[in-house]
Amino acid sequence: MTRPDRQTAESLAGRLSGLDLTDRLHVIASEIPGRLVFTTSLGVEDQALTHALAMAGLAKGRVEIVTLDTGRLFAETYDTWAETESAYGIRIGAYAPERAAAEAFVRQEGINGFRRSVAARQACCGFRKVEPLGRALDGASGWLTGLRAGQSANRAETPLAEFDAGRGLIKLNPLADWSRPQIDGFIRENFVPYNVLHDRGFPSIGCAPCTRAVKLGEPERAGRWWWEQEEKKECGLHIGRPAASVQPGQEPAAFETSQDVTNRQPEFAR
Repeated sequence: MTRPDRQTAESLAGRLSGLDLTDRLHVIASEIPGRLVFTTSLGVEDQALTHALAMAGLAKGRVEIVTLDTGRLFAETYDTWAETESAYGIRIGAYAPERAAAEAFVRQEGINGFRRSVAARQACCGFRKVEPLGRALDGASGWLTGLRAGQSANRAETPLAEFDAGRGLIKLNPLADWSRPQIDGFIRENFVPYNVLHDRGFPSIGCAPCTRAVKLGEPERAGRWWWEQEEKKECGLHIGRPAASVQPGQEPAAFETSQDVTNRQPEFAR
């Protein structure tokens, strides 16, 4: 593979289809030259991918594993981070928000000002996630993610590989066609460390003030920015361009606290 483009991404996606996860990772490592970056949220899909990378001998050197430390993560997420490093003998690199941007946002909007409007929330995600992601992917030719098509309606068309024109790289989603039961089974069978919040009704875990447990029957990502309309629920990392185009004045629905959540999903047992 030479310079990343749409045609090479589509060709690679076709090659990855039908392969098991380990073979997919080896093909990715051999076909994409240069820097490969895996951005982990330390959620269950990303933990499965971290395990697979480690077992394939790709987690030390060939693939750089990093995370976006937003400064608002759950304590349980930091525990998972430390446990994962210990389990696989790796270091997960951290990309944090720029100090000046964080201070300016809090000064203008307040500590939880992201709840005022979709625009404010997107601004918060912008400096806490999107800008650090840009630095993490600077100079990369391939970006690995734990995205699955079944996570939400917004992600239903997630391919195994795609060209990210905004960043000029190949975006790789080797778990795109996996179901949640497949992920859960993989975690159990391989004794992969995972965030205990998954056992408490959190199928998708982001920043603490922006994530709640889901109710029985709700989609996996219903607990993310739950006060917003469904079509607005992306942070900007996976929308095909480095920045979101959200206009001010898009007000959220009435705020619902996590204490109001009942009928949570069954435990995610090993």
